[in-house]
Amino acid sequence: MLIYPEIDPIAIRIGPLAVAWYGLMYFTGFIAAYFLAKSRVKKQGSPINQKQIDDLIFYAAIGVIVGGRLGYMIFYDFSNLVNDPLSWIVRLPQLWNGGMSFHGGFIGVLLAMLFFARKVQQRFITIIDFIAPLVPIGLGLGRIGNFINGELWGKPTDFFLGFLFQGVVRHPTQLYEAFFEGLVLFIILWLFTAKQRITGYSSAVFLIFYGISRICIEFLRLPDAQIGYLAWNWLTLGQILSLPMLLIGCWVFYSAKRADL
Repeated sequence: MLIYPEIDPIAIRIGPLAVAWYGLMYFTGFIAAYFLAKSRVKKQGSPINQKQIDDLIFYAAIGVIVGGRLGYMIFYDFSNLVNDPLSWIVRLPQLWNGGMSFHGGFIGVLLAMLFFARKVQQRFITIIDFIAPLVPIGLGLGRIGNFINGELWGKPTDFFLGFLFQGVVRHPTQLYEAFFEGLVLFIILWLFTAKQRITGYSSAVFLIFYGISRICIEFLRLPDAQIGYLAWNWLTLGQILSLPMLLIGCWVFYSAKRADL
């Protein structure tokens, strides 16, 4: 058993200015993506050049933040949105008021990359293949931010990696996700894309591995209190939202050789 260290969620305080660890994790993720992109752009067949990296990261950041916030409000707080439709205008920039949704951020990035692909006159799928290995580090850092905030805990356990949190030993599902969806997925994609691959394969690997990891870890993670289990006392919204990613990834992988994606 490990003991949760009760980390202050605020990393830096300068007078009235407070910078949260969660925000720093996102910022570090974007910086990491920027430098990884500068490395990938040197590879043969890169769909973008060095000068276009700034725009790529900028559009991706907008997609993550706006999509993540809207995704949370739609997927996890829809009843409040229905009761007070205008509240989204005020709450959208309030990252501390509920948080972010990965699946919303994922959709936001897809839309942002669709816009970016048209701007640079490249195929959408080639841009997605390019950014796929850039994403996991940010995912992992975001989950570390959740751990620091003391949120998204798992079920009670006697597993040796369990953390004592508020009197209960729980699965640190934030760290499980940081490891599998962050570090492991990054290594897989970075090594996989070291060689030229069939168009769509990199995107498919991301979708399949993330979908499987998230669905499996959700069995250990407690559902959001305001939603609970959707069915059978184990099915969660996270699993429902991740299943299409897994299925689309399998379809893309199967179809990549047979169709012009």
